[in-house]
Amino acid sequence: MKLLAVLTTIALTTILATLVLNTRNMPDGLLSHLLPEPDQAVAAGDDPNRASVAAAHLKPELTRDLETMGLAFGNPVFIRIFKEERVLELWVRQVDRSTYQLFRTYPVAAMSGELGPKLAEGDRQAPEGFYFVRPGQMHPTSKYHLAFNLGFPNRYDKEHQRHGSALMVHGNRVSIGCFAMTDAKIEEIYTLCDAALGNGQAFFRVHCFPFRMNAERMQEASGHPWFPFWQNLMEGYALFEQTRIPPNTTVRDKRYRFD
Repeated sequence: MKLLAVLTTIALTTILATLVLNTRNMPDGLLSHLLPEPDQAVAAGDDPNRASVAAAHLKPELTRDLETMGLAFGNPVFIRIFKEERVLELWVRQVDRSTYQLFRTYPVAAMSGELGPKLAEGDRQAPEGFYFVRPGQMHPTSKYHLAFNLGFPNRYDKEHQRHGSALMVHGNRVSIGCFAMTDAKIEEIYTLCDAALGNGQAFFRVHCFPFRMNAERMQEASGHPWFPFWQNLMEGYALFEQTRIPPNTTVRDKRYRFD
């Protein structure tokens, strides 16, 4: 029996080592399917009512956690995504105030491409810029569990002849140009965003940045081909850092302008 136990341990160790070696160079989206899910989704992926099922389950916990921070379920939301750090921040407007407070930071499970904006259909790049999501851009029956469309290309993208389609924040942990989350995380994000829209927020903003645009990181990027574009993005980033109010964004003379 002891010999059998030793042989079993050796076999399992060999299998595990082989799996590690074989997955080192896999793309993020493929590798993610081999990793254990740290927290399971509430709703089944083939359930057409999965958005409402997730919301019914998550609302009590989210309401409690928001109230602990002095926030309210259904208040307006704002999202920032940082590609280099691979995180999505979800901010909620404070009760009886115009300023927003960070509620949660979620890891982006999969994202393709490099730093720099999306230029064309099929380039595998994730967008950088200032986007907004209306109710019609929410996809409760997405094949990627739950999703919302970022609205790429926006006016700025179009004026710079950038094109592409169906750029989303979604679940299922696979990405070709989208920001992919675990199903459990997209359920939280979707529930909070959908509640805000249902409570009267006309649209929520999603600001996509290459990295946290502090002075030190911008200095490091000063020689990058996209640095002039990033300087324009930094204007919007800095305004929110100063005011904690998402700036109104327009496009004039092929540049983002902020109010």
